[in-house]
Amino acid sequence: MEANPAIDARPDGKSEAASGERRFRTNRRFRQNVPLWLMFAPVVAFYAVFKYTPMLGLVIAFKNYTFYEGIWGSGWVGLQNFEHLFTQAQSVQIIRNTLVLSVLTVLVGFPFPIALAILLNEVRRAWFKRTVQTLVYLPHFFSWVIVGGIVVTLFSQSGMINALVARWLGEPFAFLFHEGSWIAIFLGSGIWKEAGFSAIVYLAAMTTIDPSLYEAASLDGAGKWKQVRHITLPGLSPTIVLMLILAMGRVMEVGFDQVYVLQNSIVSNVSDVISTYIYQMGLQGGQFSLTAALGLFESVVGLVLVALANAIARRFGRELW
Repeated sequence: MEANPAIDARPDGKSEAASGERRFRTNRRFRQNVPLWLMFAPVVAFYAVFKYTPMLGLVIAFKNYTFYEGIWGSGWVGLQNFEHLFTQAQSVQIIRNTLVLSVLTVLVGFPFPIALAILLNEVRRAWFKRTVQTLVYLPHFFSWVIVGGIVVTLFSQSGMINALVARWLGEPFAFLFHEGSWIAIFLGSGIWKEAGFSAIVYLAAMTTIDPSLYEAASLDGAGKWKQVRHITLPGLSPTIVLMLILAMGRVMEVGFDQVYVLQNSIVSNVSDVISTYIYQMGLQGGQFSLTAALGLFESVVGLVLVALANAIARRFGRELW
């Protein structure tokens, strides 16, 4: 039997015609998406220049960096900076403080935006809902310098809170100079500033829940609490898991601004964290290699926690509710 001249068989068994058709479709698809690629190009350039290129500077964590010799001229020291870092009692304490404050922030602060979004979603008077939303969103747009100033003014020895405490108990209480009360103020100020803005994500997610589910539950005699438990929370579960994964990536990151404006030397045993240590030892003390090693350690721990939280969410996400 003679071979069909219309089909030129290839060694892998596929015809040249089929291969050419696939190439044509790929090229056509690329040409159709050229405007999208052009729109995406500035985003790629931004991340390449401002996110990935600066990572090259992490090499100083393995060097004895000096300004005179520069990044590439400084001598290699291997893991000496990491060994020095983890043998210092102060470094271990700073890592512990960072971990404790971050975990408390996640445990205490993470549920507040969810609860706030559910409460706002149940409000039926539009004017009241808009007013409350504006009030709870507003602190997010203030810098920590302003928020810290308000908090310090309220809880100082001569502040309004202590004026009430002195009237009730006879003497003021040094809220900002006791470790327990300082941690409580740290957590409370963070929740007050960010909970309202974070609730926007959950409010948007609630719009995807079918309203007929609430109507059916109401006809079956389910109250508000049962509707929230069996409809709202399961509907929000993908968003909650996603936000939790992102929060786990920031477990080793405690905002520099918040700690810096609220801390004082008396509570330094609990308020000194990685970000303030890097500022003090790196920028003020000139120990760039040591603080770069600490920053690299912080980033690696955050990456591991994100990967772990993502794996757990993928495996057990459907069994959360």
